[in-house]
Amino acid sequence: MINDYKKYDLFGKTLLQKIVIQSPFTFDFPIADQACFLYVLEGNFQYQDAENKVDVPIHYSLFLNCIHSGKKIYNTSESNCEIVIVTFHPDILKKIYERELPLLLQAPKNKSSNTSSEMINSDFLIEKYIEGLLFYFQNPSLVNEDILILKLKEIILLLAQTQSSESVQLILSQLFSPTSYTFKQRIEASLFLPVTIEELASQNNVSLSSFKREFARLYNDTPANYIKNKKLEKAAELLIVSDKRITEIAFDCGFNDSANFTKSFTSKYKTSPTHYRLQNKK
Repeated sequence: MINDYKKYDLFGKTLLQKIVIQSPFTFDFPIADQACFLYVLEGNFQYQDAENKVDVPIHYSLFLNCIHSGKKIYNTSESNCEIVIVTFHPDILKKIYERELPLLLQAPKNKSSNTSSEMINSDFLIEKYIEGLLFYFQNPSLVNEDILILKLKEIILLLAQTQSSESVQLILSQLFSPTSYTFKQRIEASLFLPVTIEELASQNNVSLSSFKREFARLYNDTPANYIKNKKLEKAAELLIVSDKRITEIAFDCGFNDSANFTKSFTSKYKTSPTHYRLQNKK
């Protein structure tokens, strides 16, 4: 559950976010042409993708791109987690660096791996940078386009000076390489996120009507019905294998409203989530 959320947009896209999340929580990153820098202000979280699983403690950072599916952060403890996020969009980076991309954004000469995430150790300069961002979150009247561009350029300079600069360069450079995703990859990556059908169509760069036609061809179902059923199937599994509260399971499966979740679940399984758990849990 999100207890507090603040953000600033640059050129119509989210740049800075400050989030306080009540644990336990899980967040799956949707496939997107962007990279994220996540700094832990309070608490901690765990990060997992297809190959890695790491703990990210307080004052540490995680840098990752979102151009592949299967990435998520989560926390199973009882303490809250406060995170500051800076998002890197390739079109915005090209716009603010009109003449030439800085070295950190250029493809490395010796590409030694396909790494897509990197944990950054506690760093004094980055901590001071975060303190500066907190000042602007507390004083929104001082924020303007020039300030946001300055803060974006500043974090790029700081990341170039960290011990993880080579990995960060590799991750960022991937944003400027031609990358294609299949229709199904984008759908499967967004199944349990609170996204609309219109947003899914936009992610696939097609009109809403074209999206629905392609979806019906591939899945023999409507987007709304297929996605809702997948969410309910995951919820049914979690009710049996986990001890999470029903409201938490509803949130984890992409339902923002527990009442709507209960109504949909009861319609599909002909019993309430509570009774389903009692009947099936060993």
